[in-house]
Amino acid sequence: MDALTSELDFPMVIVTSAAGGERSGCLVGYHSQCSIDPPRWAVWVSKANHTYGVALRARTLAVHFPSTGDRDLAELFGEQTGDEVDKFAECAWTAGRDGVPLLDRIPNRIIGRVLDTIDDGGDHQLFVIEADDVQHGHPLRQLGFQSVRDFEAGHPS
Repeated sequence: MDALTSELDFPMVIVTSAAGGERSGCLVGYHSQCSIDPPRWAVWVSKANHTYGVALRARTLAVHFPSTGDRDLAELFGEQTGDEVDKFAECAWTAGRDGVPLLDRIPNRIIGRVLDTIDDGGDHQLFVIEADDVQHGHPLRQLGFQSVRDFEAGHPS
């Protein structure tokens, strides 16, 4: 499986969450639209990730779609861990609904209420969000996996 998936260039996203006064965010490669009507988005977060614990308690998640020029933000959210670093002290952001951090430089995003979580026993957990606030700020030049595959992850998956 590693040989096949290492050649794919699926789009990367940065997921942010907030709960109980704590913020977190991480770089994610597993996500997809999962319903057209009503609009829903599915995102899988690694259970080893600091963001996982915050997302479990969060009412709202934001899924940011970085462009090729946002590689530095992808690096921050992919290589650093919220267990050790306040990633939000390193970038500009604005608090959204329920305190969810919205990355100012990435205007292409889906913000939604967490509708369900599913744990299939693997190393990631599925979060299904209601895509009730979709923001499209400028044309997207998608940042793909091949552009970030050299990152040293803040946590193993």
